[in-house]
Amino acid sequence: MSGPSTSLTLDSLDLSALLCSRVCHDVISPIGAIVNGLEVLEDDNDPSMRDFALDLIRKSAKTASARIQFARIAFGAAGSAGASIDLADAEKVSRAMFADEKTQLSWSAPQALFPKNKVKLLLNLVVIASTAIPRGGHIDVKVAGDGDAPTFTLRSKGSHARIPNHVEALIAGTPEGGTVDAHGILPFYAGLVARAAAMDVRFVIEGDEVTITAKPTETKVGLPGAPAPSVEDERPSDSAPPSDTQLA
Repeated sequence: MSGPSTSLTLDSLDLSALLCSRVCHDVISPIGAIVNGLEVLEDDNDPSMRDFALDLIRKSAKTASARIQFARIAFGAAGSAGASIDLADAEKVSRAMFADEKTQLSWSAPQALFPKNKVKLLLNLVVIASTAIPRGGHIDVKVAGDGDAPTFTLRSKGSHARIPNHVEALIAGTPEGGTVDAHGILPFYAGLVARAAAMDVRFVIEGDEVTITAKPTETKVGLPGAPAPSVEDERPSDSAPPSDTQLA
């Protein structure tokens, strides 16, 4: 990630509000479909319509649950600042997120606990990778190395593949116009997480394939302006869902 030396700093309340807006945007459609299905069950006695409504409710509830579980890890992941997350949980929520979509997902990663911010970055990059192929296609996710110095490689292949507009500037923290809205909050947040995890994100496009790579940031000791090393440490995984429904 490279760009101007001055980057946008969001007030914590603004960042929280924009992230909440993003989560609500993702779940409002399936929740609305559930409400519509319940209304059909209440008002229509036609067996075929009731079967349609039950199927709609079932599929929409599954979609809403998948999106909330994904958001819990990608934007939240309860626990202390240094908590770790199982990559198997990251794979599970990613596959559920795209289960009914036009995009197929392949995943190759070690069975291991990784520092929380690195896993959060990976999940945010999965979403960004999906926006690189607006007409659908295939996303190949590969994780190499260990939790201290991993390499993430995501390849999005499909018709009309492109590097999403302004995504590189947003990840660098230097959005056009010096502002960010709910539409651009995810890549902006991904940049915040990348810097917290001491990871560097790059984009390359060749034909119908966009490649996103994230590697440990190269720094020199004592270099002015060099980012501080990650303070994530090894602690038990906190990725298992809590007993309540609170997004953490």
